[in-house]
This record gives sequence, structure tokens and C-alpha cells, in this order.
Amino acid sequence: MRSDSPFHEIIGKADRRWFSSPQFDLIVWLAADRSLDGFELCYDKHDKEHSIAWSQAHGYRHMAVDSGEHRPGKYKAAPILVPDGHFDLTRIRSAFNAIRYSLPPDIAEFVARTLEQYPAVS
Repeated sequence: MRSDSPFHEIIGKADRRWFSSPQFDLIVWLAADRSLDGFELCYDKHDKEHSIAWSQAHGYRHMAVDSGEHRPGKYKAAPILVPDGHFDLTRIRSAFNAIRYSLPPDIAEFVARTLEQYPAVS
């Protein structure tokens, strides 16, 4: 990756790779043979964060992040994912494609291709 790269890798467990940028967090899961098995792309990190995920086992899902902040009179709760409906997939694809050059090429291609195949929402 380039030194001016928007994404940087966060070292973590051996069965996943985690990349972070100001716009996105991308977690990629690896199968036993080290092939790509799924991903979660978190976007709008600083305002109403959401997540698009795909895995071999579960297919696609789109979720909102409930930050746990909005509990008047109570301590902040741990963030959780909650189902969320329609979203601007074209905007997310475009933003991801604008900075995908900073990811390893196989991961960038895998995520971009999988986002292109996201089922049409009626």
C-alpha cells in the first residue's frame, strides 16, 4: 500500500484482515485455505454508521449501527448492529471505488465485485 493511502491495516486475528480509513472500516474474513470468505464494509463512520456485509454462509445483509448513545439517564451501551432497509448503494460503491487502490488488489477486487452483485432492491 502507498504511504499516502486512505486505508491502513489494523493487525488482528489470523482469520481476518481489518483495514480502516476516514470513510470506511473493512473487515475481510479468510477461509482455512486463506481465500476470501466474506467481508463487512462499515461506512458513514462519523454520522449514522451502517454496514454492508457478505459471507459464503449468510449472503448479503445491510445493517445500521446502534451506537448505544441514545439512552437518556443511562450509561452508554455497547454498539450493536440492527437490520436496516434501503440505502444508496451507488454512493457507497462510488466512494469505495475512489479509494480501493490503497487495498491489496485481490481484496479490493473481491469487495468491488461483490458490491456490484448486491441484489436489486425493489
